[in-house]
Order: sequence, then C-alpha cells, then structure tokens
Amino acid sequence: MTVIQKKPDNPIAHLSAEDIEIIGKELDAIRDRVLAERGESDARYIRKVIKTQRTLEMSSRAVLLFSLFPPAWVVGTLGLSIAKILENMEIGHNILHGQYDFMRDPKIHSTTWEWDHVSPADQWKHSHNELHHTYTNVLGKDNDLGYGIMRVDEDQKWHPMHLGQPLWNLVNACFFEYGIAAYDLELGRNLRKGRHKAPEFRARARAVGRKIRRQVLKDYVIHPLLSGPSFLTTLAATFTANLVRNLWSHSVIMCGHFPQGVETFEKTSIEGETRGDWYLRQMLGSANISGSRLMHIMTGNLSFQIEHHLFPDLPSCRYQEIAPQVRALFDRYGLRYTTGPLPKQVASAWWKVIRLSLPNRGTAQPVDDLSTRALAPSGA
Repeated sequence: MTVIQKKPDNPIAHLSAEDIEIIGKELDAIRDRVLAERGESDARYIRKVIKTQRTLEMSSRAVLLFSLFPPAWVVGTLGLSIAKILENMEIGHNILHGQYDFMRDPKIHSTTWEWDHVSPADQWKHSHNELHHTYTNVLGKDNDLGYGIMRVDEDQKWHPMHLGQPLWNLVNACFFEYGIAAYDLELGRNLRKGRHKAPEFRARARAVGRKIRRQVLKDYVIHPLLSGPSFLTTLAATFTANLVRNLWSHSVIMCGHFPQGVETFEKTSIEGETRGDWYLRQMLGSANISGSRLMHIMTGNLSFQIEHHLFPDLPSCRYQEIAPQVRALFDRYGLRYTTGPLPKQVASAWWKVIRLSLPNRGTAQPVDDLSTRALAPSGA
C-alpha cells in the first residue's frame, strides 16, 4: 500500500507480513465476540433512542406552535436541532448500515428505513456502505474523501480553483445533506462525462428530486402551516435546526477523515489486499473524537470512527466497549491511534483544508510503499 502523505516516516515499516495478518485475526476475534453477544440489550438500546428522538421532535414541534414568543422559539429550535442530529447520526446512519438487521424487525431494518434526509436511503447505502467503506481514503475511489470537491493531499495536482476550497467546504457544511445527495448521484462526474441524459442517472436524479420535495414540504410547508400565526417563526426555527444538524454532521465526518495523522492511499495500493491489509487501511485512514457518553451518542458513535471503519456492521453502542481493545492492539504493534477532543480535531481538519487550498511550498514526494503487499476489500 502506498501512503501519499508528505512526511519522511513510514507508519508500518516495522510490521512484517505475518504481523499484519495477526492484526487481522485479532480484529476478527473482537468482531466475532461482539456478534456472539449481540442481542436484546442492543435492541433495547436502539428502540430507546428512537423513542427518545421521536418524543423530543414531537414536543419541540409542539413548543414551536408558540414560537412567536422568543423563549419558546429558542427551546423549540434547540430541541428540534438535537432531534434531527439524533435521527441522522445515531439512528438513520447506523440502521442503514445494517447494524440492527439481526433484530428482524421490519420497522428497524436497513432495507425499509427511510431517514430525515434529502438523499434517498438506497442511494446513500450504495455510495457510503459499498464504496466509502470498501475504499476508505483511496484517492479516486472514495467519494467521502474531500466529498469529490476538494484537494486532500499534497501529491494531488494543485489548480488555482483550489484557492476557493475553504469557501466551498463552508457552503457544503451549511447544506451538507444536499452535498451528500449530489455525490451519491456522482453529479459532477456524470455531468462532466455527459452521462446526465442516461436513463439510469435520470431515474436516480428523479428519486432525489422526489425526496427533496417531500423534505421541503414537511419542513417548510406543513409544519409551519400547522403553527398558524407562528408560521414564519416556525419556518425560521426549522431552517435553523437543519443548519445546525448539517454543520454538526459535517464537523463529525471531517473529524473522522481529515485531521493530521490520517493517511490517504493510491488506487494501486489496494490491488491484492489481504483481510489484514484491509483492516490496517481502516486503522490508518480514520481518527476518533474523545469526549463524554453524550458526545458519543450525539455523533452517532462516529466519535469512534476507527472502530466504525473496522466494524461498520456492529451496533454503534458497542464501539465504546471495544475501543480499549482496539487501542491496545495499536499500542502493541506501534501504530498511531489518532484521537483528540472535538475542537482540536475540527481545527486540525479545517487547517488541512486551508493548507491544501494553496500550492505546495516544495516538491511533494510520495512516501515509500507501506508494504510490498496490497490491501483487499473485505466487504466489511
């Protein structure tokens, strides 16, 4: 695998092929233990979170009926923002990963769940579960890496248009759900290659259009109308809640993929990958956020992005439990476990966006191969 980060050291030069395969087996053992224990406690957890989220959303919308009064507007907007974050992060994202399919509950299943988001669930599952999690941080393969609109590594050719990427990133953060829908469609690539008239693309675009209309109708027409005299204040509250949700989601995703210490990889690096190699790429290509239990819930447990990338199909509530075991494995094999508090990780990610918007100060050279082997998608 080739790491293309501009630095002199090779983070796995000290590992042998046998070491990498042992790491893979140890991680498989952690996953197998959780799968064997998975059951009623996990089902109770997700049902409790869903009930809490729905109660919070309904009560917040009830408070917004009186949003002409500033205290009611503040309380209702705050509650609705938290409800939307919970729905997207801890509920929708994780259910759509199939983490709770073992329950065999048709109402809480990756094949039936539709989330409070403009991207249709089936399109998001393809771009996220199948592409991002298979090709984590592989340039040209992983659309989550820079969201397809940013320069994310020194070895990528710089163009003057990259000067604007801090602004693009800010706009993307404010309207993040729409940015996700656009790259689920691979909108830029399809437009550049003239595929926008292809029947398959047009069908997917129509599905996104229908989802956007439903979301806009729900958030900006029906609920404000139900508020009667508080129509405008409820409209403003809903817009604010969506903005807060988008900014929060964008920040969490940035912290998991962009801070200093996270590696990126060439396309050629994944040819012939083994299971252990694939695990190693997830370990090197992810970063965590330290914090309280509340922080972990509000991030959808993506504060444990390393554990999530290793085991995307395990219930998210298990990541905090297994994180010490994963970190011990990092320490035992001399690997860097990248983590830090939210402000530090957000600042690190934004600094990288700003730094890479400018041309390199010197000639960027790719680091030597991480190994003579390549790392193979495991389907995890």
